[in-house]
Amino acid sequence: MAYWWQKGIIYQIYPRSFQDSNGDGIGDLPGIIQRLDYLAWLGVDAIWISPFYPSPMADFGYDVSNYTDVHPMFGTLDDFDRLVEESHRRGLRVIIDFVPNHTSDQHPWFQESRSSRDNPKRDWYIWRDPAPDGGPPNNWLSRFGGGSAWEYDERTGQYYLHSFLKEQPDLNWRNPEVRAAMLDVLRFWLRRGVDGFRVDVSFRVMKDPLLRDNPPNPNWREGMDPADRLIERYSMDFAPDIHQFNRWLRQTVEEFGKDKVLIGEMDLPFERMAAHYGKGDELHLPFNFRLLFSPWKADVVRQLIDEYERVLPAHAWPNWVLGNHDQPRIASRIGREQARVAAMFLLTVRGTPTMYYGDEIGMENVPIPPERVQDPWERLAPGFGRDPARTPMQWDDSPNAGFCPPGVEPWLPLAENYRTINVAAQRHDPTSMLTLTRALIGLRRAAPALNRGSIRTLDAPDGLLAYLREAPNERYLIVLNFTDQPQGALLPEAFSSANIVLSTYLDRNELVTNRELRLRPNEGIVAMV
Repeated sequence: MAYWWQKGIIYQIYPRSFQDSNGDGIGDLPGIIQRLDYLAWLGVDAIWISPFYPSPMADFGYDVSNYTDVHPMFGTLDDFDRLVEESHRRGLRVIIDFVPNHTSDQHPWFQESRSSRDNPKRDWYIWRDPAPDGGPPNNWLSRFGGGSAWEYDERTGQYYLHSFLKEQPDLNWRNPEVRAAMLDVLRFWLRRGVDGFRVDVSFRVMKDPLLRDNPPNPNWREGMDPADRLIERYSMDFAPDIHQFNRWLRQTVEEFGKDKVLIGEMDLPFERMAAHYGKGDELHLPFNFRLLFSPWKADVVRQLIDEYERVLPAHAWPNWVLGNHDQPRIASRIGREQARVAAMFLLTVRGTPTMYYGDEIGMENVPIPPERVQDPWERLAPGFGRDPARTPMQWDDSPNAGFCPPGVEPWLPLAENYRTINVAAQRHDPTSMLTLTRALIGLRRAAPALNRGSIRTLDAPDGLLAYLREAPNERYLIVLNFTDQPQGALLPEAFSSANIVLSTYLDRNELVTNRELRLRPNEGIVAMV
């Protein structure tokens, strides 16, 4: 049996940046509703919405102060219910963020916890006495800025753990009361009709209960993220406890049926990531982020495919990610021409693809003037800010790109090229990035070999990546040119001909009968063989 999320395509929406419906320069839930017809037209199967919960916004919603409501900036619970209803009416599933590792320091739970050492919620967070010298309990580092992951509380004379900002204290999932409360959060949203959860930094939730020091990272150099000075052996992905956490989540969502999806955020080597599938009783899709951090080279990507497929358990379904709200945009990382090749890869490789809003039109990073910086990471670790990839969606060539009304300042500046790089301009352009993306989605949806078939990489000349997707009675060959030079390749001997059905140039539909494939610079092709 194939679940919807195995055949489907997930589209990530950063709600602050998708569509402003009320003229305050910030996107919101009613704005997403306004754009659902576009998403249905595009052909995606599910939307994943980044956090919209009440929050002081120290980390733009990943510091949650109430897990069961909507921040007034984004709308109301009624708006959310209408979003789910309108999405489902169009055949779109709804996935939301679940943030289990930490709350806001303004959450009532933490306010109680820090009020005194004997408060009933004291053990809901991770508190420890100072080290003998009065310093932090261990050497763990915060992911934001690389300072200590411990904050001293003058009132109670102990430190609390925060893997991220000090405004984001870590929850203690070893406390059964915490576990019960947080699993009830899942149930709250499942009862409102959500189809799954993307679990924020899921691999960090369970730490070493002995709080042992992390070892130094011998590969760290100046200019790298300061938080990477240590190897996080004890502060994340602590086994076997982390797998019990996965099972708690899985058991809870399955109370509402087998078709709900759990996606875990983790930046781990393939073998450790694959362990998070468990025996089919943990996460459905531990996020595969390797393309975000690997060189965009044909031989490297082939190696990633082969290694990933080798370590996946037999029951596991793969997934691939090219962009998200934490990383530079794909068109800026590899260039506009190769972004088209990357789109063809993402939508033809085996596994569930996750697309980041705006990548379907080739949006790029936007330089943020110092006075417009919003991301706290940029202030703590200059050069690592995430604002450039979070700028408003470019809908048309009107003032503010159709994101918010004219005369309103959007929360982040728009790209200078929005008058040409936008949905309206590309929607009727037969050679645009949007036209290509929609064609790839349509082909993937129609072809069992592409949405559920097997994969096998093939030998190819330097600079080319070739792989075969197969299903009963159907076979597709994908060849991608990672270079800016013309390239040639011979069809495998088993194939006497190939019918090219799609090119990234959107101008080829031809039968190749002499076994010789010619690719133009930065071209990818899909062929039936």
